[in-house]
Amino acid sequence: MRRADRLFQLVQLIRGRRLSTAAFLAERLQVSLRTVYRDVADLVAQGVPIEGEAGVGYRMRAGFDLPPLMFTTDEAKALVAAVRLARPRLDTALAAQAETALSKILSVLPSAVRAAAESLALYAPSGVLDEATRGRLEVLRLATESRRKLFMHYRDLKEADTERTVHPLGCFYWGQVWTLAAWCESRQGFRSFRVDRIQQLTVLEQRFRDEPGQTLADLFRSYESDSA
Repeated sequence: MRRADRLFQLVQLIRGRRLSTAAFLAERLQVSLRTVYRDVADLVAQGVPIEGEAGVGYRMRAGFDLPPLMFTTDEAKALVAAVRLARPRLDTALAAQAETALSKILSVLPSAVRAAAESLALYAPSGVLDEATRGRLEVLRLATESRRKLFMHYRDLKEADTERTVHPLGCFYWGQVWTLAAWCESRQGFRSFRVDRIQQLTVLEQRFRDEPGQTLADLFRSYESDSA
């Protein structure tokens, strides 16, 4: 790695965390502690407002910002790949925003980098999701972000119909289907619902708060304990 690139990454790592130890920085950059100490000293000498000291940790003083980022060819290819793979699997609004964001990034890249990224021979088929599922995904995403309860009619894999009021916690894509992870009020527990089997969906005015034992973090912990 060129030293200029390493210094740039060092700044990014420090500004992205409340406190970064030299050991953490050395591990991420794959350099020695002495190199980290020397690089930090050089950055400070150049006017970068890094606070802290060896043996304690470093942080960036509030208000510091960097000029617009420039991506390498491989980084630009990775962005193109990510958007192409994700777009057919996202709700319509989010897919459009992903495409717009990628266009903005590509438009400011050097022509050679942009051409290499756009010619990436990696594609994903369209039609992965039907329009009804895409529409429900957007509703679920917005309800999760706004912390609003959902009332839904759901048909399970045994064709049994139920009505549920749930707290939406997150949507998960499993390669074939999307599922909604939620806290179900009627079952008083976590439940997973296939988005393509939701028959009707209503966003309620009532908001929900994170309660102990009912959060997404609690759900993840339950997964970890089950797999242990």
